[in-house]
Amino acid sequence: MGEGKAHAVCIPFPAQGHINPMLKLAKLLHSNGFHITFVNTDYNHRRLLKSRGPASLDGLPSFRFDSIPDGLPPSQITDATQDIPSLCESTTTTCLPHFKQLISKLNDAGASGVPPVSCIVSDGVMSFTADAAAELGLPEVLFWTTSACGFYGYTQYEKIIQMGYAPLKDKSDLTNGYLDSVIEGIPAMKGIRLRDIPSFIRTTNLDDYMIKFVLSETKRAQRASAILLNTFEPLERDVLDALSTFLPPTYGIGPLHLLEHELVNDHVVDQLGSNLWREDPECLDWLDTQAPNSVVYVNFGSITVMTPHQLTEFAWGLANTNHAFLWIIRPDLVSGDSAVLPPEFLEATRERGLMASWCPQEKVLSHPAVGGFLTHSGWNSTLESICSGVPMICWPFFAEQQTNCWYCCTQWGIGMEIDNNVKRDEVQNLVRTLMVGKKGEEMKKKALEWKNLARESAKKSSYQNLRKVIDQVLLASAKV
Repeated sequence: MGEGKAHAVCIPFPAQGHINPMLKLAKLLHSNGFHITFVNTDYNHRRLLKSRGPASLDGLPSFRFDSIPDGLPPSQITDATQDIPSLCESTTTTCLPHFKQLISKLNDAGASGVPPVSCIVSDGVMSFTADAAAELGLPEVLFWTTSACGFYGYTQYEKIIQMGYAPLKDKSDLTNGYLDSVIEGIPAMKGIRLRDIPSFIRTTNLDDYMIKFVLSETKRAQRASAILLNTFEPLERDVLDALSTFLPPTYGIGPLHLLEHELVNDHVVDQLGSNLWREDPECLDWLDTQAPNSVVYVNFGSITVMTPHQLTEFAWGLANTNHAFLWIIRPDLVSGDSAVLPPEFLEATRERGLMASWCPQEKVLSHPAVGGFLTHSGWNSTLESICSGVPMICWPFFAEQQTNCWYCCTQWGIGMEIDNNVKRDEVQNLVRTLMVGKKGEEMKKKALEWKNLARESAKKSSYQNLRKVIDQVLLASAKV
């Protein structure tokens, strides 16, 4: 190993959609010669061991996994995403001493061939790490795992409040059309409505923890040596330009999974996975039996929860289309209940529907059988869909998913939005439009254009940006 090797500590926010891209970035740094320590929370470390087996976190001598407590009381549920606001509060208020202790332990491990920590790569919403970086004189980059437009939306909270769009006067503003107000004064987001801004702003009380959290994390972003986003320049150029006017150097280094395929050659590192649920391999075998562009893929991500009624409306909407579908229904998808589908639905779709609890999504989306994606508009899902040339029906749940949805539908030409108050007829009509309608055809064409630009960017601008961050920021204090 030697004293001279750069050592990056990578710490994601403890939710599936944050761990996945951070692991990809860590693999890319490792392929560029870095020693990696990847830090999960104790809770997620246990979940990974359970879903992927004890050997899954062995890694290599130069790619190690470690964990720190998340500060939440022990959970009765062992296989679900924890409550996001509670996690935001507990990580912010309790994790710093544990994180500093971990770095100190790593620096004391020199005798076992571990080089001293030379830089920190932290999730944008784990910015308590900036205090540790400052104390130790280490460069730190913040990796925001949102889209650039989602991140930009968060940075505009203060302005939206100053302009008087928030807080809401009362709860009726959620349903009386007020959220359709077009926000004037955000130049890079012309025409955006209040409902399309990341959803924590929809509050009657500015003392809500998530408002304070967003204001504080976007402000602390100014302390980073650089900010990284899993996006590519042609897709979000306007927003990336707008961010760079008031933040440290901000780089699009994505789509990370394309860079990973291109650059990570170490088989052991390549096999390191981050899915917190056990993947169902049957999905890909089933897709192999389907015709090209014939399957609707349905997955609402790792956090979305819906009511039993919404689940039923989606089910009958899909059944009534007569299209084949692959539907991922994780164990905690339905609020306060297990996801129970009507037996009549199961009978009606037996020949053309497959339900699974989790799947290798990148492989599913790039499968030739998949022609459309019904999604919650999380950024990883959106980006993977773009890279596979697959158009979307968007049912955003929370946070910046609303912003991603607006961009997909109005700016990028690859999505159609479904009403939050989901009805089976709307599901049926939108799926048919997506799969066989003229608009669906246009969206598919546009999605393929973006796919080509994504692939080109991964080889050129995003790769160059990653190299720049490595050479000018992360290696700045390493004896390499």
